[in-house]
Amino acid sequence: MALTALISVSDKTGILEFAQSLHGLGVKLLSTGGTAKLLADAGLPVTEVADHTGFPEMLDGRVKTLHPKIHGGLLARRDVPAHVAALKEHGIDTIDLLVVNLYPFEATVAKAGCTLEDAIENIDIGGPAMVRSAAKNWKDVGVLTDAAQYPVALAELKASGKLSDKTKFAFSVAAFNRIADYDGAISDFLSAVDFDASQGQPAPVRTLFPGQSNGRFVKLQDLRYGENPHQQAAFYRDLYPAPGSLVTARQLQGKELSYNNIADADAAWECVKSFDLPACVIVKHANPCGVAVGADAHEAYSKAFKTDPTSAFGGIIAFNRTVDLAAAQAVSKQFVEVLMAPGYTSEALEVFKSKVNVRILEIALPPGGDTDWKNGRNAMDVKRVGSGLLIQTADNHQLALADLKVVTRKQPTPQQLDDLLFAWKVAQYVKSNAIVFCAGGMTLGVGAGQMSRLDSARIASIKAEHAGLSLAGSAVASDAFFPFRDGLDVVIDHGATCVIQPGGSMRDQEVIDAANERGVAMVFSGVRHFRH
Repeated sequence: MALTALISVSDKTGILEFAQSLHGLGVKLLSTGGTAKLLADAGLPVTEVADHTGFPEMLDGRVKTLHPKIHGGLLARRDVPAHVAALKEHGIDTIDLLVVNLYPFEATVAKAGCTLEDAIENIDIGGPAMVRSAAKNWKDVGVLTDAAQYPVALAELKASGKLSDKTKFAFSVAAFNRIADYDGAISDFLSAVDFDASQGQPAPVRTLFPGQSNGRFVKLQDLRYGENPHQQAAFYRDLYPAPGSLVTARQLQGKELSYNNIADADAAWECVKSFDLPACVIVKHANPCGVAVGADAHEAYSKAFKTDPTSAFGGIIAFNRTVDLAAAQAVSKQFVEVLMAPGYTSEALEVFKSKVNVRILEIALPPGGDTDWKNGRNAMDVKRVGSGLLIQTADNHQLALADLKVVTRKQPTPQQLDDLLFAWKVAQYVKSNAIVFCAGGMTLGVGAGQMSRLDSARIASIKAEHAGLSLAGSAVASDAFFPFRDGLDVVIDHGATCVIQPGGSMRDQEVIDAANERGVAMVFSGVRHFRH
């Protein structure tokens, strides 16, 4: 008996060619509205659903496939005699293939000025209902919800005249995933609508945080283990990832990425792509241990490595420029876990061929170039706590020269202002409490993750001393305000001549007076960068 396919698609990409191939295999075609017209105009024999059910489409197309002749044909189990008898009694034919994609709700609500009415009208009812019916009855019905599945289905139909159970089950899982994504998008949109504030407005007013959060993620790979060997782990990406983010990376060589590799690589990549000039960031245990800008990738790496050669051993290295031969040769002299860049010359890749364990990732910078920083960042930051989530807007703030407020009698020089802005950018990616010494477009000492800001300052100075770097004349960034003058005194004692901090302490004046007393320049950013 010939197979029957019901085709009802909003996105008609590739559907005509697919339907022509199905017809060539002897498959009977059922279809709805615009899809039926497309197929008929191409000369294909197609039966409209309204003719099949004997009931016309109604309510502007809201009701067309919600009928026992459709859902009975999809849901009936062929191996249950009572189901087969019921179909025969009511004159219902089986449907063997369902090809459906849904009204474009996500694309509709993504448009500026989308009205609530437009959003509601693009909520598909019949499509998801059919998909669920077919997916539930996967042993008897193949359900295709993505044009990428068409070639797979055709290959099996041509080879054996049917779909394998493995393929039908995979299609069923994909179908339920699509329905979950679709319903999640609807819930996200509608539960963010402020109904009262929306009255009289052309487009609905939406709150930043919806009443229900529906995270949707796609598994990229299982990992060997988690943060520690006794933990299990997997790597997922957002359903709609930000362009230029780590999940878009292409691995060119090396061992499989570990849980810790991925976490550290993300920290390095997010930091390096925030710089306009050629930059290199070296990360160890989630903290930058060396950051620098230079004339090219090689110079940036050489300066970054000088900050803390000891910690750089086994680190994660990220560039925001193509890695050339000179940079590759310099990096290859040390043990590196992961190397990331937007591109590599063929000569650079040749350098690493013998280092087969080095994981080399190629990641395109966000559209618009390396300066288009915010378009390559997630809009939200999520942290798991117990049985809940903390969700906040991501720390995507970029500090401009005009934002700085000089609070001391001594004015910073143009060079000091450049150093302060550089130090501030690095501090944003260092775990709190963060103290960062910089000069000449490179880090000199990084103090991270201490309970006391004083200890972070001391650790940063010790790091510089061990690396043989002088802090004399350096710029210092503190990710949060100095609550007392002692923290400021410590960084000045070690050579700082200018300081950037958020300000906002009850003792700001005491700290400003201390800076004036010590003869250093200090600016307030007005922004804090805690990172926990």
